[in-house]
Amino acid sequence: MKFNISSKALYNATSAVSKVINSKNALAILDNFFIKLEGNELTITGSDQENALTARLEVSGCKGEGAFCLGARRLVELLKELPDQGVEVNVNEETLEVQLSYASGHYSFVGLPGDQYPHFTADTTGEAISFSLATSQMLEGLDNTMFAVSDDEYRQIMQGVLLDVAEDGITFVATDTRKLVRYIDRRTSPGVKGSCVLPQKPATIIKNVFAKEESLNFTMNARNAIIQSERFTFQCTFLNGNYPDYNRVIPTKNSLVLTVDRLSLLNAVRRVGIFVEVDGGLEKFRITPDNILIKSNDPNLCTSAREQVPCSFTGSELTIGFSANYLMEILTTLKGSEVIVNLGDAGRPGVFRPGEEPDNTELVMLLMPMTVGDF
Repeated sequence: MKFNISSKALYNATSAVSKVINSKNALAILDNFFIKLEGNELTITGSDQENALTARLEVSGCKGEGAFCLGARRLVELLKELPDQGVEVNVNEETLEVQLSYASGHYSFVGLPGDQYPHFTADTTGEAISFSLATSQMLEGLDNTMFAVSDDEYRQIMQGVLLDVAEDGITFVATDTRKLVRYIDRRTSPGVKGSCVLPQKPATIIKNVFAKEESLNFTMNARNAIIQSERFTFQCTFLNGNYPDYNRVIPTKNSLVLTVDRLSLLNAVRRVGIFVEVDGGLEKFRITPDNILIKSNDPNLCTSAREQVPCSFTGSELTIGFSANYLMEILTTLKGSEVIVNLGDAGRPGVFRPGEEPDNTELVMLLMPMTVGDF
């Protein structure tokens, strides 16, 4: 069996598929790619038993058909260093010796039989639904929410991004109980209803692997999803459990409105944040109609900081505290020149929104306050 292919195309495919392979696997065979040649199409598959990613490539000069397994790490490292040119791959079907050669180089691998590879089998429990959307919409939803995913092992359902699919749009949600993000995108009308919680690893793979694809076909049931594009097929397993009622925790009666330049506030929070206590991370904010006074201190090191940022505020005065790190995550993720914050009192969460956002989208970020003693 043999075929010809561009080294760059082969590297791009193997590098993408390798992202699904764990650094340590219970089954040694999962350290390998499953490679199959059928006609002039080459497929490369990687799996971690819960997720599987397959790349499809067109090859030339084909002779024979078949499947074999090949060590993923060494192949990707070699292809990364090869110049961009055509390579020939020859597979001895009896010994499974794999030879990769080009004008000035020759490399030999030992493969494994393809029938030893444990293929991922999707759980088809529940009625499947299907819809399509632009890849950019999926990436925006994940970009806006993934920073708020929980790392608490006791709340596993929060260790992923909720996709709440409705007939007129898709809602992306993530929370770790201290911050919450809800992003609604109505630029696509799926025409179906369903929901799933996408774990962090599959969400990261979608962001990294599908970024250059134009559109995605999304088919999901109660436990799994199959995500397809022109070049890739990704099968992933959802998190099980009931996701919290996210709409119930977003305040609707925060009547005080703060409008401030996003970058000015972000930079000030970042500088003042250098002086917060390591364990607490508290930054204090005294908000008046024209200015925000930001303060922090670390009594253990006898250090302190204060900075002032101009703003527009509909209240008379409010003192509130937020975690510096969480606030920086929110201000970094939000886009645009201005940020609007709806506030109630020192004990109620702040609701952050961008000053401007694309039509048919709605982004809300909630941040729980911290207790402020003396200002």
